[in-house]
Amino acid sequence: MQKLTEAEVAEHMKSLPDWELGQDRILRKFRFKSFVEAFGWMSSVALVAEKMNHHPEWRNVWATVEVELTTHDAGGLTERDMKLASKMDELSRLG
Repeated sequence: MQKLTEAEVAEHMKSLPDWELGQDRILRKFRFKSFVEAFGWMSSVALVAEKMNHHPEWRNVWATVEVELTTHDAGGLTERDMKLASKMDELSRLG
């Protein structure tokens, strides 16, 4: 995967308004009603991430999941990060 340019990242971020742009990654906190809901969402994301062969850095504390996405092999953000972020947003709305 090729690292996105700053302009490409900026364009993608328009469709990911709940995500924050870090130095070489995007970040978001997802908040759920309960631990079970948060863990269920993480399980759904895990299936998608495995199919994509692209795994998030995340941390779960009770009903909150903190996510960071970056592509280490590319040294920054790629299309894969943006697609996974979009899918995470979609799955969070289904619950």
